[in-house]
Amino acid sequence: MIPMVKAENGAEQALLKALRQRSGEVDKKVTAVVTEILEAVREKGDSAVREYTARFDRVPEQFEVDREVINDALTQADPDFVDSLLNAQANIAEFHNRQKRESFVDAKPNGVILGQRVRGLNRVGLYVPGGTAAYPSSVLMNAIPAKTAGVKELIMVTPPGKDGKPNPDILTAAAIAGVDRVFLMGGAQAVAALAYGTETVPRVDKIVGPGNIYVATAKKLLYGQVDIDMIAGPSEILVMADQTADPRFLAADLMSQAEHDVLASAVLLTTSERIAAETTSELERQVKDLSRAEIIRKSLTDFGAIILCQSKEQMIALANEIAPEHLEVMCENPLEYVGKLDNAGSVFLGKYSPEPLGDYYAGPNHVLPTSGTARFFSPLSVDTFTKRSSFIYYTEDALCAAREDVVRIAEKEGLTAHANSIRVRFDGQ
Repeated sequence: MIPMVKAENGAEQALLKALRQRSGEVDKKVTAVVTEILEAVREKGDSAVREYTARFDRVPEQFEVDREVINDALTQADPDFVDSLLNAQANIAEFHNRQKRESFVDAKPNGVILGQRVRGLNRVGLYVPGGTAAYPSSVLMNAIPAKTAGVKELIMVTPPGKDGKPNPDILTAAAIAGVDRVFLMGGAQAVAALAYGTETVPRVDKIVGPGNIYVATAKKLLYGQVDIDMIAGPSEILVMADQTADPRFLAADLMSQAEHDVLASAVLLTTSERIAAETTSELERQVKDLSRAEIIRKSLTDFGAIILCQSKEQMIALANEIAPEHLEVMCENPLEYVGKLDNAGSVFLGKYSPEPLGDYYAGPNHVLPTSGTARFFSPLSVDTFTKRSSFIYYTEDALCAAREDVVRIAEKEGLTAHANSIRVRFDGQ
């Protein structure tokens, strides 16, 4: 069910190269369809959104969900489910509160004042999938850092169900996380409505949240018109394991990501042939009892792998090269790896820190860079929802002291008007 190779003679590199191809380029037909939708919404507003909603979903009685309906979803929800969401909300809020940056002012002895002003974005759009792919956890993970950052208004869009109504679990999470307004619309048309604004939907400054290939393509095409969080690829997990690991846990954690999508990638790096063999057996044993067994099998067959490494150092090097979305360390003394693993979206340390803990509950964000982009991208955070401006105040004496340096640099660049802007203040002096 899952391929196995030894990390020698370049065999592992050939396997990794194949895994990198799974994201691929967006189909040209998808781009063409999305481009048409974006143009229609830009020109026709709500009528275009209604037309595409009728084509792909079911048009609700009204686009915006009444505040009473959102509040009722919370009061009518299963109390145990609400308690679990509230516990997760507390953990997520506590973690993200520690990410907040303060504005600063640096007043120097010569009268110069420098500083930076940090504040939340004015309005942010949050896309939340509906139907069978409804994830209340995504509402918490996107909305809580936005609110922590000081975003003034958080607008959520989510597709209507087959009955034309919102998913109640999504509304429950929205009420808990402090979402300000909710609109029943999905797909590329909802992303376009957020980016351009319509008669009903206010224009936002940034769009975050997961979606299908049409949603992801719309976000990519609209970048520049509006800011976005990231272009997310298929989910992935990399697990590092030595001889102390438990194959039952390894197999379960690999499959926890493989069940997302047939394009998901689950890779095990291990220094132990015994662990590799026993994990393979555990995969076969456990998958039989899982509801998404068919998806898991295909994902592991096509994009899964067990790579036998010659040393701990080789495992670390490969992990940094792969730069996974999720990285589990199932090794003796896992904390010693923290400073050595430079490229990963989120790192899970030890046998009792499985990836789903991060998805739902622990506190760090589960919106993570995929497809190797953890080399240069970071998880969603409070910073995602802020903007910064610097400010400068110089006295006449301070500018006089700096003028020769500024003029010299400006003239070296051939920008004489820049130099003149400095000189004119001291002409005749």
